[in-house]
Amino acid sequence: MEQYYEVRKWNRKNPVRVTVPGSKSITNRALMLAAISEKTCVLDGVLFSDDSRAFLSCLTELGFHVVVEEEKKRVTIKGEGGKIPNQSAVINVRSAGTAARFLTVMLALAGGDYELQSSAQMAKRPMQPLLSVLEQGGVSFEYLGEEGHFPFRMHAHELHLEQVEIDTSLSSQFASALLMAGCLLPAGFRLRMTGSRTAGSYIRMTLTMMKQFGIAVKEGDAEIQDGKPAAGVYNIPGKQRFGLEHYLVEPDLSGAAYFYSLAVLFGTDVLVYGVHRPSLQGDMRYVELLTKLGARMEDTEEGLWLRGSGLTHYPGIRVDMKDFSDQTMTFAAVSVFADSVTEIVNIGHIRFQESDRMSAILTELTRMGIRCEEMKAEEGIRIYPGEPGAARIQTYEDHRMAMAFTLIGMRTGTMVIDNPGCCAKTFENYFDVIDSLYETF
Repeated sequence: MEQYYEVRKWNRKNPVRVTVPGSKSITNRALMLAAISEKTCVLDGVLFSDDSRAFLSCLTELGFHVVVEEEKKRVTIKGEGGKIPNQSAVINVRSAGTAARFLTVMLALAGGDYELQSSAQMAKRPMQPLLSVLEQGGVSFEYLGEEGHFPFRMHAHELHLEQVEIDTSLSSQFASALLMAGCLLPAGFRLRMTGSRTAGSYIRMTLTMMKQFGIAVKEGDAEIQDGKPAAGVYNIPGKQRFGLEHYLVEPDLSGAAYFYSLAVLFGTDVLVYGVHRPSLQGDMRYVELLTKLGARMEDTEEGLWLRGSGLTHYPGIRVDMKDFSDQTMTFAAVSVFADSVTEIVNIGHIRFQESDRMSAILTELTRMGIRCEEMKAEEGIRIYPGEPGAARIQTYEDHRMAMAFTLIGMRTGTMVIDNPGCCAKTFENYFDVIDSLYETF
């Protein structure tokens, strides 16, 4: 792909219909659950992107029998009942946070000796809370770079991990990894979550998918806090037999969100094929948020419509996006054109994702002349509406920065997106889909 993408002005009122890839979050959870199950599972609707290909490559290096049919968006995996076929392997998770966290725990709890490599970007992302828990349970690590980060060698033998506590503040992926792999321990597993996201959307997704695959999970125990049973405590029995022969991955609501945003930005109607309510994905909250700006949802057989026809302006609002923070950049882009100030709070953890997203939003909005500021006490940002000036947007190797800030360019026709190829992490044909919107103008 080119080193930059010039965003053309777009002003369409006719209905928009788009297809988006499968959900990354669901795809990578399904790949792991299928691999540790006892059945051969056919996964349909699979996302093929840098992240999912990294996960598939790791499974292949670990000796799993994997059949990939990209044109059909299908992967078939032969589950090995919790055993790793190659118990001494070198894998590379690249920049995939889910692969990094999920596979580290899966390999630790299944046992063996492994070397885990990653990209330089992933080597900067948080791992220490998860690695500390595994070390306390008997796993040893040899760090090949900075301590507590990728890359490292891992030796897992004679574990004692029946009871674990993990902080979810930096990443809920730590807890999801432990929940899914917990059934690999013969004596079972008790996980207590602390921090700010013990009941977040990605935790709920993980628990629902575990139950779909047949893994028994018991929530809560006899522990009492403030007169009530302790929250965020889960017990997973050991020696479970589970698996599915088929699993359908939902379309990616994170990817759909950029197109649904067009409904309010341009006063048009938008359909994303295959999206329905209810959804496993927390980013459905973003679509619901857009209804507070005046859009209307309509679930039909072919997919979910967000209807913005007749909408000519919308208000700025205050919103807590802790539970669907992947869309912070998207809502920041929408907020630029609101009638009043927007405040997005409880998003401090986005500093530690693919980029320092808090800083990136503030820097790039400022670059185009939009007044914005950090709300330190509320871990948020405040955005004042304005008319963006011409700018070349830096994307920080962050796919969501590239996709979200494209929306501003579609309103103004004055934006250039640097490094559009970073979208390959989750949505490799994003700009092809954007281009297709102009072809049907």
